[in-house]
Amino acid sequence: MFKLFRENVKIALSSIRTQLLRTVLTVFIIAIGIWALVGILSVISALENTIATNFASMGSNTFNINQYDFNRNSRGNGEVDKVNPTISYPEAVAFKEKFDFPYTQTSLSFTATSKAEVKFEDKKTDPEISVLGVDEFFIVNSGLETVLGRNFTRFDVQNNTYNCIVGSDFQKGLLKDMNPLDKIIAIRGAKFKVIGVLKEKGSTFGKSQDLRVLIPIQVARSLFTAPNINYSISSMVSKNELLDAAVDNAIITMRRVRKLSPVQDLNFSISRSDDLIHKIQDLTGYLTMAAIVIGLITILGSSIALMNIMIVSVTERTREIGVRKALGAKRSTIAFQFFIETLVIGQIGGAVGTILGILSGFGISYAMGFSFVIPWGAILGAFIVSFLVAISSGLYPAIKAALLDPIEALRYE
Repeated sequence: MFKLFRENVKIALSSIRTQLLRTVLTVFIIAIGIWALVGILSVISALENTIATNFASMGSNTFNINQYDFNRNSRGNGEVDKVNPTISYPEAVAFKEKFDFPYTQTSLSFTATSKAEVKFEDKKTDPEISVLGVDEFFIVNSGLETVLGRNFTRFDVQNNTYNCIVGSDFQKGLLKDMNPLDKIIAIRGAKFKVIGVLKEKGSTFGKSQDLRVLIPIQVARSLFTAPNINYSISSMVSKNELLDAAVDNAIITMRRVRKLSPVQDLNFSISRSDDLIHKIQDLTGYLTMAAIVIGLITILGSSIALMNIMIVSVTERTREIGVRKALGAKRSTIAFQFFIETLVIGQIGGAVGTILGILSGFGISYAMGFSFVIPWGAILGAFIVSFLVAISSGLYPAIKAALLDPIEALRYE
């Protein structure tokens, strides 16, 4: 059996070399379908990986309490019925004091400005630096880490020290070619000593996460006094099995802080890190389904084209089939020969399409700033699909070749 298989593969390769132009066109037709499928799935995988990584920076086993964007209750005229109030500093502090759930640490923070100008000696940045007022738990709860220096301590926060932690981009710009630790930078005329540098995080939706400065929250409140500052509350639960209970307890605590009656709806949002990732996965799941449908439609066209080409091949080689049958070849042998030929062409097309799809996906992901990952599932699916295409396309031509009458085939010109 193996000898017969090897012989048929040799015949198939010989036929492919004989009809090289037709084979190349056939391979390219199949490759287009696989290319489209793998390329789209590669970009979607890169998008999912990038977004999941960015949102996962929230930290594991964490939940955030923030202001809702809007709570829209339609009145029929498009009006906004209610806007959730901002989370004020007294509310944030009251929540932190009252929320004493076991194995939990709570962080308070706010964005003081997103357009600060930072100076170092005679150099300064463009006014695009974000300044955040944070406490000693912010970095851990946000899934951040320092690559140089240290985090804030309770002493730094309680004593309003003028220390700061900067993003990694400061080592590429303002503090380039030097050790940034203990350097003095100026923000709004106040001088801060750099005690740490954050690990690089990249961009989220086109906005750099590495152009920011963290300063103690009370210092930030004294320097940036805009009205209606909105504070963020982040809590981390050290034991995963307690996360659900901690979230429920946090909702009850925040309702008490805001003096909401049992019948009133929440006027704040609470979001878990894993909920965000699940939502992302649901969204990219729809995109994946759409990509698969588009790819399969393209592959269906490739399958029809391959079947048509193989039928033409059977017609052109009718006399060859008659000779082989006259020499004693069985119907199964003839069918197997054409089936193997179709399978070889299909797999070559699948391999070419997969390579082109991965290269295209990498190029698009790189251009859009996505974190590219090799889509192993898409690669496996591409080979399975190309195999099924070859089977479905080669079955009818193989059966047609096997059923040819040897006498009529020998008389064919």
